[in-house]
Amino acid sequence: MDSSFVLYLGRHTLETALVLAAPILLTCMVVGVMMTLFQAVTSMRDMSLTIVPKLLAVGAVALIFGGWMLQTILRFANEIFGHIQNIRY
Repeated sequence: MDSSFVLYLGRHTLETALVLAAPILLTCMVVGVMMTLFQAVTSMRDMSLTIVPKLLAVGAVALIFGGWMLQTILRFANEIFGHIQNIRY
């Protein structure tokens, strides 16, 4: 195992983590901005007003993208375990 392979594994791990986290993070960001705008327009300053929509949106996104996320992480795990099998001392 040389340094280029280690860099490849590190890069591939970070890319996979970013791709898996992106739908949920983007949803939180969009819902947060929308709720902040709503609070600014209505002059409401209630913290629970921002938490509940975010939780509902994240739950919906997790249900929608859950199967794809599971397939992605399983494919990544199979690839990593395949590389582990090929390591020679």
